[in-house]
Amino acid sequence: MIETIVFDVGETITRDDRYWQAWADWLDVPRHTLSALIGAVVVRGQDNAEALRLLRPGLDVAVEYAAREAAGCGEYLDEGDLYGDVRPALAALRTLGIRVVIAGNQTARAGELLRGLDLPADLIVTSGEWGVAKPQSGFFERVLEVAQSAPSETVYVGDHPANDVFPAKAAGLRVAHLRRGPWGHLWADDPEVVSVADWRIDSLTQLASIVEDRESR
Repeated sequence: MIETIVFDVGETITRDDRYWQAWADWLDVPRHTLSALIGAVVVRGQDNAEALRLLRPGLDVAVEYAAREAAGCGEYLDEGDLYGDVRPALAALRTLGIRVVIAGNQTARAGELLRGLDLPADLIVTSGEWGVAKPQSGFFERVLEVAQSAPSETVYVGDHPANDVFPAKAAGLRVAHLRRGPWGHLWADDPEVVSVADWRIDSLTQLASIVEDRESR
């Protein structure tokens, strides 16, 4: 049985377009340039933030983020940042009696913005609010606390192998790898991802069928 489904945020619930465009504008480089560098670090298996350091060696991302906020150029999210399958998928899962949690590597400000969108979720929380981030095991310990279900009855959904698939599986959760965004597409057919993920999906709307299939067994 599946009791709880927990969702990553970036490139799972929200598009990262605006986030990286804002960084390109702040650093005064063409948006396409930063997009290309993000692609390069994804191919290397590095964290996306390394793309910023390719542009500005030694950049302290946290300090620069604070400067953006102070200048009125901080994070912003609205309905247009959501993928089109998010609301119908989450609503369908809640109709099936599934506890829906959104928990990803975002700032506390992003958590506030996501909660302001009134998504059909039981809980929305971020690493910035927890003080621990993926892929640390402590993040997934917190996930299991808020899931209110056994690890084998909890599914973590995300696009990123190193941040989502592997650490969630190591924590005992079931895993659905989403083919979305650069990480999701580039690593979709990686043999290790294929062997570790319980399910591989192209849309969040597929999750309701997975739940129904499990319940019918």
